[in-house]
Amino acid sequence: MRTAARQAEHLAVEHLQGFVTALARAGVVSGVQRQVDFLRAVALLRPSSPSELYWAARVTLVRALEEVEAFDSVFAAWFGGGLVPLAPPAGRPPPRLSVSRRGRVVAGAEGDAVGRRKGAGHEASVDEVRSRGAFPATSIAKRRLLAEAEAALSEELPTERARRHRPARHGERLDLRRVLRAAGRSGGDLVRLQWRDRLRRPRRVLLLVDVSGSLRQSSGDALRFAHALVRTVPRCEVYTFGTRLTRVTRQLAKRDVDSALDGLADVVLDLNGGTRIGRALEELLADARRTATARDALVLIVSDGLERGDPRAMATAVERLARLAHRVVWWSPLACDANYQPLTRGMAAVVGDLDDLVGVCDLASAVDAVRRLSAVEAGPRRSVRATRSTVDTK
Repeated sequence: MRTAARQAEHLAVEHLQGFVTALARAGVVSGVQRQVDFLRAVALLRPSSPSELYWAARVTLVRALEEVEAFDSVFAAWFGGGLVPLAPPAGRPPPRLSVSRRGRVVAGAEGDAVGRRKGAGHEASVDEVRSRGAFPATSIAKRRLLAEAEAALSEELPTERARRHRPARHGERLDLRRVLRAAGRSGGDLVRLQWRDRLRRPRRVLLLVDVSGSLRQSSGDALRFAHALVRTVPRCEVYTFGTRLTRVTRQLAKRDVDSALDGLADVVLDLNGGTRIGRALEELLADARRTATARDALVLIVSDGLERGDPRAMATAVERLARLAHRVVWWSPLACDANYQPLTRGMAAVVGDLDDLVGVCDLASAVDAVRRLSAVEAGPRRSVRATRSTVDTK
């Protein structure tokens, strides 16, 4: 009896895994964490009918309304055509599942990912939407661009003088140990002076990535660039912001870019939601440890600047960042348009504190923007207002 039960359980698990694989082939992108959530949900709920299984699978595996049609078709093929419900079972709402901090699926919690309103990608929103999104697999062409981005970062990032010294032909202090060693070889005569100079190291980088609904077309590539940055720069911090501020440096430290992006699903809960730029920057600057990451650092902000709240909070925060940071560079997808001008209330309020404002909408433009960093480093501070016409927002 036990052997038969184990065989049945093994066949059921294989059938569920085949169902998930078929979903991926049909275009319903399901990351590893989603698949784990689905299997845990089945183990927790133990659905007794195709209807219960349908809603458990839909809640855990589907993250966009556009995927529902393909999901229904695959579910019908694997679990019976006439048994697929088009509405929740009578008298029972669909199971509402969420993932706890330890990755366990909890029934009855707040977190229904289907049916919530997301940003349309054309305008900013103030709505706070809890959404765990996923990104498509990184293509070979994008992986090549990531390699170019890593090479450009190694060459173009600004450097600073470290505290440690190294031997040099000319320097700021004598290398007494080498001088005395050479004097011992020449009978005590000082034939040549030896010097030490301070090492140079890449400057700290703070990257802030806007993941709100208005950036849904470019946030994936922005996070892929963030992965390249974490892999290349020894001292860097990466945060995402939409309606909240989230540190994602540890998740992006994985070797593979797709594994790193898949790990963001557990921590970035405001993907494709509203926009609160000023609030996120204020939260960053309110913490002394986070503020230290911006001091004398290169601050990169990837956002369209469409602030729906009071722009004064955003202006005050960027002004303080400009005082703390070495350079503040703003990358905006809207600036890819040659006719773009920072005329919105938020951008017009902060443009005077920026050292560069350049268009970045994909990995190729991000590589070009990295190659501009050396020119930004050599240029004057807060020079964007002098090169772009702006309006007074008062």
